[in-house]
Amino acid sequence: MQDKMLDDFNQQTRRFFEPMRKLNSLMLGNMEKMTEYQLEAMKRYSQMGTERMRSASEIRDAQDLQAFGAQQAEMMNELSRQMMEDAQALGEMSQQFRAELEQLFGEVSQELSDTAKQAEASAKPAASAKTDAQAKTDAPAKATSRKS
Repeated sequence: MQDKMLDDFNQQTRRFFEPMRKLNSLMLGNMEKMTEYQLEAMKRYSQMGTERMRSASEIRDAQDLQAFGAQQAEMMNELSRQMMEDAQALGEMSQQFRAELEQLFGEVSQELSDTAKQAEASAKPAASAKTDAQAKTDAPAKATSRKS
């Protein structure tokens, strides 16, 4: 009997902590994806900057300066485009995370609702039995007499 109580307690504890575990896992996964993406973006931007500094250090005359200026304008357009793509990608990741959170909360809500219905259903027979037993004890005693 004690083993059954411990097993029931362990199952209830698992069911209680399962939504939190799922939420933590979802948040950790999202944080990993966002961090990885941001690190890759930072790497791309730093490479662009390093390339521009290398190009600037190779300027020897006016023609090189003119070519550098033209490349600088192209690089700024590329940088602008890349930043827009990165912002869009981060926005999509955020929307996906939001959808996954909504799905998780929906599942947890449904689970809690089902659990509450099961508890209510199992409580009704017990309450009915208790009411019947109470009605019997509250009923006036019947007078019975035996004729001898």
